[in-house]
Amino acid sequence: MTAPSEPDDSFHVFDTTLRDGAQREGINLTVADKLAIARHLDEFGVGFIEGGWPGANPRDTEFFARAQQEIEFRHAQLVAFGATRRPGTIAAKDPQVRALLDSGAQVITLVAKSHDRHVELALRTTLEENLEMVRDTVSYLKEQGRRVFVDCEHFFDGYRAAPEYAKAVVRAASEAGADVVVLCDTNGGMLPAQIQAVVSTVLADTGARLGIHAQDDTGCAVANTLAAVDAGATHVQCTANGYGERVGNANLFPVVAALELKYGKRVLPEGRLREMTRTSHAIAEVVNLTPSTHQPYVGVSAFAHKAGLHASAIKVDPDLYQHIDPEQVGNTMRMLVSDMAGRASVELKGKELGIDLGGDRELVGRVVERVKERELRGYTYEAADASFELLLRAEAEGRPLKYFDVESWRAIVEDRPDGTHANEATVKLWAKSERIVATAEGNGPVNALDRALRVALERIYPQLARLELVDYKVRILEGKHGTQSTTRVLISTSDGAGEWSTVGVAENVIAASWQALEDAYAYGLLRAGVEPAA
Repeated sequence: MTAPSEPDDSFHVFDTTLRDGAQREGINLTVADKLAIARHLDEFGVGFIEGGWPGANPRDTEFFARAQQEIEFRHAQLVAFGATRRPGTIAAKDPQVRALLDSGAQVITLVAKSHDRHVELALRTTLEENLEMVRDTVSYLKEQGRRVFVDCEHFFDGYRAAPEYAKAVVRAASEAGADVVVLCDTNGGMLPAQIQAVVSTVLADTGARLGIHAQDDTGCAVANTLAAVDAGATHVQCTANGYGERVGNANLFPVVAALELKYGKRVLPEGRLREMTRTSHAIAEVVNLTPSTHQPYVGVSAFAHKAGLHASAIKVDPDLYQHIDPEQVGNTMRMLVSDMAGRASVELKGKELGIDLGGDRELVGRVVERVKERELRGYTYEAADASFELLLRAEAEGRPLKYFDVESWRAIVEDRPDGTHANEATVKLWAKSERIVATAEGNGPVNALDRALRVALERIYPQLARLELVDYKVRILEGKHGTQSTTRVLISTSDGAGEWSTVGVAENVIAASWQALEDAYAYGLLRAGVEPAA
């Protein structure tokens, strides 16, 4: 691998999350959301942030006005997106072109038709007029002191239908002064070898500086982007987490990681690659979508190891089953403990949790057998790290980590004549030598149990006031006794600083939920540094 060079204008990382990414189904960004994402992208170190289409809607117009007042961009340049002038007029008199200038953005991306059928059917103009629209708009914006990128929409489909005309659009843009001409796989139907061949030919035939914009309809957007780079493209357009219309766009994070770690290109400022996982998850939070656990490089499962064979090798050398050191992208290696676990998995997981097993083969063997026995009954520890840590510590210390002893609990659901339901729970327990009985109501039996447990314990353990149940999942496992089934419950809990998952398994959902709640509270107190009862 060659040593990365310092980032400069010879290669562009261009992000279009705020425009193209916002077209994903389920994403609806406010101006505040767009400002927050722009800050994250700038901190990450991309070179260009396409903010939207000023003049096309009030939200994007407001974003450009506020972004230039409220954000002090350290790494990125803000880009306004718009179209070439309309047929039959001139750029200097087109109100949409004027809106691009009024946005204050110093960089403008123009979308231009490069597929002959789109020119004739969508624009309803002649092929020559379309070329003139490109020349006129680019040259006018350059005269106004703007940097101009041109997105050749439907370029690859247009090239397949009429290659000479598609190349004529590229020449028209380049000769008019466009800094980059971007070849767009708008329908996302291309494959890497096709991309590489077309980009190579267009580069040789036009001499223009080329970029690539790939949609992911074949699942090849990242590969297509890198194939274009192999062919000579020096400008890549991507979106954070691959957000975008239909199935999405080329994912910014694997593209950047590949360029830096596989190609040896310095495309981000020094040290920013380590912020990649944090940036990915932060943007996911803003758009209110759960981060993909299996996303390359930044997913929580990207460096998670489950098989015993893998764990044995990783214990010798992590590089044997990892293509990079996860710390390079701000991620971490995780060991998953399941019924596939061997001794190496448990030892490495203990090390990850800060528990020194001291080479105690007997202890490790007991933990392995306990995990396999419980997973056979329906528990899953790869999804419940907190429950596994409690199990591991209990085996290591020779006793369960107890903060309270439960005498009994019950949950009552009352069906009322008016069709409403009342949910009430009572818990009886001992904590610090004190017997406590507490009753609470909730919007369901599990919520009522959670509240009753809090009522019982918060006076003795005020640390529990910070805990919040943030996710609750129920799965009905395969029945073992006729119509009877086993239920598994996974609960995710947060204390504001971190989040953990616990598991419970029983023949009814309330009992399984109670087990998971007990573990969640015990682990929360352990995290808070509270000593277990003697």
